[in-house]
Amino acid sequence: MPAALSRRLLGISMGDPAGVGPEVVVRALGLRPELPMDVRVYGDAGALARASDVARVAPIARERIVEVTRLGAGDVTPGQPSEVSGRAQIEYLAAAARAAVAGEVAALVTAPISKEWAGKAGFTFPGHTEFLADAAGVNEFAMMLAGKNLRVTVATTHLALREVPAALTTAGIASAILLTVRALRDGFGVRLPRVAVAGLNPHAGEAGRFGDEEARVVLPAIEQAQRRLAGGDFAARVSGPHVPDAVFRQAAMGQYDAVVALYHDQGLIPIKMLHFDDAVNLTLGLPFPRTSPDHGTAYDIAGTGRASPSSFLAALDLAVELVQRRLDARNSP
Repeated sequence: MPAALSRRLLGISMGDPAGVGPEVVVRALGLRPELPMDVRVYGDAGALARASDVARVAPIARERIVEVTRLGAGDVTPGQPSEVSGRAQIEYLAAAARAAVAGEVAALVTAPISKEWAGKAGFTFPGHTEFLADAAGVNEFAMMLAGKNLRVTVATTHLALREVPAALTTAGIASAILLTVRALRDGFGVRLPRVAVAGLNPHAGEAGRFGDEEARVVLPAIEQAQRRLAGGDFAARVSGPHVPDAVFRQAAMGQYDAVVALYHDQGLIPIKMLHFDDAVNLTLGLPFPRTSPDHGTAYDIAGTGRASPSSFLAALDLAVELVQRRLDARNSP
């Protein structure tokens, strides 16, 4: 068993120091004083202390902070991103990712970064998901958003809408399906996962009247995933392509355990409608659990003391749950 699992360490990357990341981290940890895992926050001790003052919560103990930067109060201003904050957030993420890949922490929870300002500082990845997959050396990965009533995996992530049809492939959708099935079984304890795959076009193409992607790409992906599942050691029910304007409601009502959406907003709009304050972003396919709150840097309220820790708390709790399930699986006969 890796040392990190036996020590039950949870890694946290602080996110953009100009955003709400430091505040939601200190608020969440203040609300979880008896968290069943110890934490290591990869960030900046001064920024976290200032966030504690704003949030009026006890500061994080220094031994729980891996001090990646030492920013003075004048170096970064909450709500005012800069090249300094852009570089710093990349450094926190990179340090936390190295620890997770090396097995120094059992799971990783990431506070929000700014894709714009990270990009200006040289970050070449579309987001956390792609960066962490590259750091871990995995080729099959996907982003799942999970709430109490709805879980959604997206087959493509940060693309312009006009690029989505060409980016969809049978192999890519099949991979997203299989990653979703494994996450439901291993991460959420669903014994017989039920996964619905959304169509791309209105009415799922209406038998070709509104597009042929369903017949040409999506259905073959479902069949490919079903064949691969049939040759494995566990069962699942995979169906589709379903009418997109109905399938998310059906899943939220309990008919399915998760939906595979085909593009970013198709999946994220329904999850944010239902779970804006408590949805968790989960990266599938990594060798360690990684979760994140389902919100951004929120520069408009950074430094005001108004940032809600709800989504970050949900991300913390899910990370702990996922680690525990892995420990239970390894310890079971």
